[in-house]
Amino acid sequence: MERGEMLAVCLLLWSCSVCVVTAIQRADMFPYGTLSGDSVLMEGDDETSKVLPLPKPLYFYNTQFKELYVATNGIISPLDLPMEKQYVDDGFPTDFPVVAPFLADIDTSDGRGQIYYRVTETPSILNRVAQEVHRGFPDSKFIPTHAVVATWENVAAYDDHSVKAGPSNKFNTFQAVIGYDETDSYVLFLYPEGGLNFFATRPKESYNVEIELPARVGFSRGEIPYFLISRIEGPHYSVTSEEQSVKNLYQVGNTGIPGVWLFHTGNRNSFDNIIPASIGGLLATSPSKGHGFPLETTTPEYAEFEEYPDNTFDPDNEEEEDDYPLTGRDPEFQTAPAGGDHSEPLQPASPDAPSSPSEHPGHQVLYENKDVPLTSDPGYGPEPAERQFAPPSPPKAAAEEDPQQPQVPLEVVDVYPPHRNEPRLSPGGHVVSVDEEDVDFDTGVIHYTTENKETCARFQQQCSQNAFCSDYATGFCCHCRPGFYGNGRHCLPEGAPQRVSGKVSGTVTVGSTPVQLNNIDLHAYIVVGDGRAYTAISEVPEPVGWALMPVAPIGELFGWLFALELPNSQAGFKMTGAEFTRRAEVIFYPGNERLSIIQTGRGLDDHNHLTVDTVVSGSVPFLPPGAEVTMDPFKETYQYYPSVATSTSVREYSVVSAEQGSESFSFQLKQNITYRDCRHDNRAVALETLQITMERVFVMYVKEERILRYAITNKISPVGGESNQNIDECAEGLSSCGAHAQCVNLPGSHRCQCQSGYEFGFDGRTCVDMDECSSSPCHVNARCINGLGSFQCQCQPGFYGDGFYCSQQEGQTVRPKSQCELHRDSLQSGVELGGRPRVGAFIPQCDSDGRYRPLQCHGSTGHCWCVDSSGQERAGTRTPPGTAPKDCDRPDEPERPKTYCEQHRDSVQTTSPEGYPIPGVFVPQCDDNGQYRPLQCHGSSGHCWCVDSRGQERPGTRTPPGTPSVDCDRPDEPERPKTQCEYHRDSLQTTSPEGYPIVGAYVPQCDANGQYIPLQCHGSSGHCWCVDSRGQERAGTRTSPGAPPTDCDKPDEPERPKTHCEHHRDSVQTTSPEGYPLLGAYVPQCDDNGQYVPQQCHSSTGYCWCVDSRGQERRGTRTPPGTPSVDCDRPDEPERPKTHCEHHRDSVQTTSPEGYPLLGAYVPQCDDNGQYVPQQCHSSTGYCWCVDSRGQERRGTRTPPGTPSVDCDRPDEPERPKTHCEHHRDSVQTTSPEGYPLLGAYVPQCDDNGQYVPQQCHSSTGYCWCVDSRGQERRGTRTPPGTPSVDCDRPDEPERPKTHCEHHRDSVQTTSPEGYPLLGAYVPQCDDNGQYVPQQCHSSTGYCWCVDSRGQERRGTRTPPGTPSVDCDRPDEPERPKTYCEQHRDSVQTTSAEGYPIPGVFVPQCDANGQYTPQQCHGSSGHCWCVDSRGQERAGTRTPPGTPSVDCDKPDEQVRPKTHCEHHRDSVQTTSPEGYPIVGAYVPQCDAEGQYLPRQCHGSSGHCWCVDSKGEERAGTRTPPGAPSVDCDRPDEPVRPKTHCEHHRDSVQTTSPEGYPIVGAYVPQCDAEGQYLPRQCHGSSGHCWCVDSRGQERAGTRTPPGTPRVDCDKPVPVAPTQRPESVCERWRASLIEHYGGKPEPQQYVPQCEPDGQFSPVQCYGETTYCWCVDQDGREVPGTRSHDVVKPACLPSVAPPTIRPLPRPDVTPPTNTDVILLYAQGQKIGALPLNGTRLDATHSKTLLTLHGSIVVGIAYDCKENQVYWTDLSARTINRASMAPGAEPEILINTNLVSPEGLAVDVKRRLIFWVDSNPDMIESANLDGSGRQTLFDTDLVNPRAIIVVSSTGTLYWTDWNREAPKIECSSVDGQNRRVVVSDGIGLPNALTYDSSSGQICWADAGTKRLECIFPDGSGRRVIHPSLNYPFSMVYYRNHFYYTDWRRDGVIAVSKDSSQFTDEYLPDQRSHLYGIAIATTQCLSGSH
Repeated sequence: MERGEMLAVCLLLWSCSVCVVTAIQRADMFPYGTLSGDSVLMEGDDETSKVLPLPKPLYFYNTQFKELYVATNGIISPLDLPMEKQYVDDGFPTDFPVVAPFLADIDTSDGRGQIYYRVTETPSILNRVAQEVHRGFPDSKFIPTHAVVATWENVAAYDDHSVKAGPSNKFNTFQAVIGYDETDSYVLFLYPEGGLNFFATRPKESYNVEIELPARVGFSRGEIPYFLISRIEGPHYSVTSEEQSVKNLYQVGNTGIPGVWLFHTGNRNSFDNIIPASIGGLLATSPSKGHGFPLETTTPEYAEFEEYPDNTFDPDNEEEEDDYPLTGRDPEFQTAPAGGDHSEPLQPASPDAPSSPSEHPGHQVLYENKDVPLTSDPGYGPEPAERQFAPPSPPKAAAEEDPQQPQVPLEVVDVYPPHRNEPRLSPGGHVVSVDEEDVDFDTGVIHYTTENKETCARFQQQCSQNAFCSDYATGFCCHCRPGFYGNGRHCLPEGAPQRVSGKVSGTVTVGSTPVQLNNIDLHAYIVVGDGRAYTAISEVPEPVGWALMPVAPIGELFGWLFALELPNSQAGFKMTGAEFTRRAEVIFYPGNERLSIIQTGRGLDDHNHLTVDTVVSGSVPFLPPGAEVTMDPFKETYQYYPSVATSTSVREYSVVSAEQGSESFSFQLKQNITYRDCRHDNRAVALETLQITMERVFVMYVKEERILRYAITNKISPVGGESNQNIDECAEGLSSCGAHAQCVNLPGSHRCQCQSGYEFGFDGRTCVDMDECSSSPCHVNARCINGLGSFQCQCQPGFYGDGFYCSQQEGQTVRPKSQCELHRDSLQSGVELGGRPRVGAFIPQCDSDGRYRPLQCHGSTGHCWCVDSSGQERAGTRTPPGTAPKDCDRPDEPERPKTYCEQHRDSVQTTSPEGYPIPGVFVPQCDDNGQYRPLQCHGSSGHCWCVDSRGQERPGTRTPPGTPSVDCDRPDEPERPKTQCEYHRDSLQTTSPEGYPIVGAYVPQCDANGQYIPLQCHGSSGHCWCVDSRGQERAGTRTSPGAPPTDCDKPDEPERPKTHCEHHRDSVQTTSPEGYPLLGAYVPQCDDNGQYVPQQCHSSTGYCWCVDSRGQERRGTRTPPGTPSVDCDRPDEPERPKTHCEHHRDSVQTTSPEGYPLLGAYVPQCDDNGQYVPQQCHSSTGYCWCVDSRGQERRGTRTPPGTPSVDCDRPDEPERPKTHCEHHRDSVQTTSPEGYPLLGAYVPQCDDNGQYVPQQCHSSTGYCWCVDSRGQERRGTRTPPGTPSVDCDRPDEPERPKTHCEHHRDSVQTTSPEGYPLLGAYVPQCDDNGQYVPQQCHSSTGYCWCVDSRGQERRGTRTPPGTPSVDCDRPDEPERPKTYCEQHRDSVQTTSAEGYPIPGVFVPQCDANGQYTPQQCHGSSGHCWCVDSRGQERAGTRTPPGTPSVDCDKPDEQVRPKTHCEHHRDSVQTTSPEGYPIVGAYVPQCDAEGQYLPRQCHGSSGHCWCVDSKGEERAGTRTPPGAPSVDCDRPDEPVRPKTHCEHHRDSVQTTSPEGYPIVGAYVPQCDAEGQYLPRQCHGSSGHCWCVDSRGQERAGTRTPPGTPRVDCDKPVPVAPTQRPESVCERWRASLIEHYGGKPEPQQYVPQCEPDGQFSPVQCYGETTYCWCVDQDGREVPGTRSHDVVKPACLPSVAPPTIRPLPRPDVTPPTNTDVILLYAQGQKIGALPLNGTRLDATHSKTLLTLHGSIVVGIAYDCKENQVYWTDLSARTINRASMAPGAEPEILINTNLVSPEGLAVDVKRRLIFWVDSNPDMIESANLDGSGRQTLFDTDLVNPRAIIVVSSTGTLYWTDWNREAPKIECSSVDGQNRRVVVSDGIGLPNALTYDSSSGQICWADAGTKRLECIFPDGSGRRVIHPSLNYPFSMVYYRNHFYYTDWRRDGVIAVSKDSSQFTDEYLPDQRSHLYGIAIATTQCLSGSH
């Protein structure tokens, strides 16, 4: 059979015979039109009806609505609709509620169709709706009270009418009918035959591409609130998915009639999603037209079917089609029938036709077919009770095949699951396959089969992610993976506690009083490991709370689902999973009250929490308030059938009350639980019974919290499985169980089991109370109270709820969370993992006060430990699982303190973050008592040495690896004490890590007695000088090399004042703290008169040069050593250009600020032609080497001093590999970037074979020492210059251990990272035995003091240099207390860790009595001053060095107070800690009277300026250095106001605190009139450019330095006025943004011409797929081409003519007192107010601004001016409200995204926010005085207002992470947050002057709220705005611009209702809004 001849399938509701059904005709639609009372929607493309108020509310989903809107585009909504561009071209769902019979871009313009709508109570309409609903939902008792009928008749698609071929002849007709009563709503969609002729519409900007969007049919709830401030996508339901499914709308249906679709769309109590009618299946229209129709699926459940490209049924391909799923049901539960006569008609379920499902032939169970729920559809959840219906019945004979099969007792089972072997019902009814051979064309009867098999390959996604799928003969099943449990569709992790949440609703009659329960919360917590289930229902009214206490079966469901499993049993969740329906009936005796309980499992949420909703209805006995209910443990037997479990039982309970005492009652419970199972795995279907034991039942109602609680412990086990021969040890009293334990009899033995709430202790036998609170079962805002065998959850103060969920009460304050609670809550809420708690994480336990519990246990690992108050674990208290925990109340036992060795060792071991030592670090070894082991060894290097008791190395005991270690028990030998000179000398000799001095250092010479030799000479420089007994240089005794030394025995003579040359020379000589020059420094030579010798020479390098009288080198006169020097009397001659060598040489010579080379630097030698001399030598080190023409050293040519140099003319020879010594030597030589060695560095000497010479010597210092084969110095072999060297062939001898003094001394010597002491450090002196010399002296400062045997200074023994020292042998005398001066002095002296003062610090001088010496002097700076008795400096007594000091005995003269100038000057001068000014700071100059000198100059920069009497600079008087200064005595002329240029210039010049510009800043240049010079140049960069009169750079005029500049007087071609963006450009930008900014090569991007028009040829990206378009971008038919050559397209639009845009001027409304000004893109609109009503008739455009985007708007009521921000031009502007006024630009620089704007009328200021740099700025109303208020802690600032009356600024920041509203004073002070809680996108902000509150409109929360500035009194004015942007307040009304309505909306503050709206004719977004009044309002802002 051909595919086109395929027959359509038609299923009727009450018969299985096949018939032909005709689609509805237009006459069959509900009556419509004006004669029926309909309103007619206005013609147009995007129209929305006026509000259609409903006589009674309508429930859509579960939300109540009171009004509807009908829209052109085929939708109905209970909310006012946004512009169509926000939804019509987007996918489904919408973000607002919608009923969509045909959502597409429809246009009724030009009379093409009509849209009718009405709400009606006409009986005929309501009766017809009721009939349709009863046919589609047979169990429904729905009787509509109202209906809404909306009809779209002959409407057209939007772009059909614009095609040049003429208007389209494709029109659609369809209808939507909403019927509703007080609880439910249903919707009918009607599509008459021939009513749908177009099925998709083009997006409005798809012009030249054939793109069509299929119509969307369905329902959307829209966005719903989520956690107060945010919103999420709500539920939705789609009937269509692509164009083919739209075409089928009138060909099929779900009501038995093609083209008629019925849906249940809302319920007052609980409603998850749309439920389609389920009768008759999907029906096809008559086959007489010659073609069939596909069995198109129409609900989300058919997604699998729709994935196949060809889903049209084809009998010829039956075998192929068998693999396709043809139902939307879960295939897991669809089985093929075992047999039967399929031609027999299916009968509907009825009491007379019992149904009997069968899993296999011969295995059938008889069911009563009453109230069977349809529970097998996961897409919608079970139907409510009144909506459920039964499946069709199988043949009657099936019930008689197996009489042995037990039957379900009818008195127990009230509801049953669908039959297992019947095809499952889909939302559209039965869907079957058709066998072509069974079709009888004459009778129209179609036979069908149901042999479609589902496999894992296609349906595995229906299994849980923690399950695996298995295929079986008849289908597939899901099974949970190991470690999880469930039914395969839902799997939970084993061992984890389970949470349940849901709602409880219904009506319960207590006595005779009905009580409504409206969706109150239910929460349950189940400890799965032992079957304990805790249930809490909150907000239960008091009479019902007491009465429901006996109804424990509400919580028993959770006990059965998660019961503790005994052998050969399983809990309910393993069968039901998370989707089930439980129906129970409770009959109370003796009163026969009946209560129905329906509990529906809705599935698992993202956190694996189970959702269960509960509906209760009926009556319960009255219980007196305060009664207590107790229930004894009991057992209940469950019987299991396929897909259902049932039980019946009778319970007894006792009620104890004050009125009645104790009474006993009972109730009977009948229940069944229906669920879906999977029997494809051929499990036995034998009847199964299990027994559940409820060992403990606890019920309680808490009146104060209105919480009803159930706690039940459950175990499940087989029934009657015990052996008759077994001895019951429990019954015989033979058990070993103790208190709180229960005996469980086992075959041949017994088991002890702890009672509920108890667990085995560490001994495994004793039952101890289980701390349920340790697993944190309660809400984060609740506290858990553990009791014996149970626990309670109580909400924290300020919160209410059942403890499992707590919410905050309004107005309540909450105790701040403790550290423990914050710790616990962060882990419970999963903050660290993005909201998911970390599995197995330790959750700390807190007590009721929020403190850490002393004993903490890890719920997963079982470890326990004690903690302190901060939660830190107490060491040694951790115990593993199964061991007794520590007693945390017992205090820690004291440990012995760590010894010094252990602390040393542990500090090394714990320095790494991981707790182990840094690799290679020495770790000291300690003995058992913690003392240092005498022999210490380094584990990494192998070195060993001896230490003393303090761990200090004993000198001479270190041995390298592989050599015998020293005997550490042998004592050290004594030495004689060193003198100060020897210490000084040795301190320099031993400062290097290798044991030798710093290179080139001066080494003092001592005589045989260790005293300083009177004449000291520097071995490197040749200078000599005389010293005193302390080694201090005697002034004037220094002589240069070659000159006769001074007679050091001759006393000093008075000197004449030093000249500049002598100062220069001496400053070099005295720069070292020790009094000798820096190494290798150049020392200028002066003649006898102190003048510079004309020829200067460097004593170290041998270079000579000529100098002038100031000592400055004359260029070109420098000569290297050994060459004739220049005649310095000959004048300079012109020079030739320098060569590379000369540049190199001179760069070295000129690097010093003084004009001489760096010390000891290598200076290259150049020949007469300036080329490098082939052989270069270093004048300081004596090394020589060869270089190439570029001065680069040739490898292998370097020779040390005293060795023959290499022949540099000989070419290089290949070298052998370098040895370690040569590498060492060369690494020293090559460490400098210029290729020469570091200054004075030691260069190792290697022999001919490259090995280290055994004896090494330092060429600069003359020291020599022995080295081993690796070049390491052998200890004790170093000898100073001039002494016999050690025989390096003699082996080392051991040394005695060092004493404490020697360690101290040596530790000082090795404190530098390089291994030598810090300069000027104090080095202790030790005697021959290594003990401290009783008298210690500081070699640098000359101070001496006595020490004890430990080297500690004896108090009062310190003497300054030049004073007799204390007799250190005399014992200490009692000291008087220190005076303030002595304390001051000693605090300075003892601040250093080594016991000496910090260098350069001022040390006060005290007399013998400890009082301040009247005159104090600073030893370093030479300044002296007088002090009072408190040591405070006496003003005016400070004298610099070299000037006579003040007589401090003369009393102070009457000092006048300091003037402002003197305070200013002195504040600068005293800012340094040493008392002198900071270098380079500007110091103001004052005259003798302390007044500012009229002219001030900056000593460093040379700038001068005039100042007034206050020291303020007089504008225009500043002159640069070298320019004539201004006459400061000439009075100022009247100053004209500063121009914009001068403001700009001065703002730059005055930004520095010192009064001069920031270095490198651009300073604009102004002419004499203050206007910008036409050409501006940047002084630092040299760039120049032309500017206009506003200082704005003219494009294309910038030139870099050194290039010709542009003539700024020549006019620049002016570009035409900016045109608005064209359609082509807008579309292009939109698509590029859609592609993420980077279109692929094959993606289409519109091509536009320079004038914005469409290019005639358009192509897909870089492909050759091109076509022609017209001027509107529409494709020209027949022009598509795939060739390499693009199609020839002719432009169809004339070249554009550039015309000037109209001049913008103001046109205000007339005769109006109050106007709302609103910003709308390129215009500012004016909307008058008539009272508080919007006067739309007199609205007009105030100002048109082409090319602008006006955002912020504000009004100045004093000057009648409007201010605005322009986002496009990046400017702030204003204009007068007078007719004809023109705009004025105020600010046009440094703006990026100016948005909100405010005017301070009182202070004449403007404020604005810039949302791109995130700043808030202010300025005067004319734009001057601009300043930044805030540029930190802002993310997305938007609205800003100013309250002039209080001087307060408020603004919003819609930072999505932390939105807030802040305030400050208008000067930027006192910034604080006003509100940050419960806000989302605070766009709009205003001030309610009547109440003094700040109000905002939030586009995130959709609320309008107000609050007092102090954060109190917050209230919601309106809870559901659309999309507010800006807002203003006036006369108890709020007026805001709305982006959804694109208009102005009015809200009454009093009624909280919308009162008015204004929608401009031109629909586009409105931005800012302001109010303009003829008189200023109170509190204007």
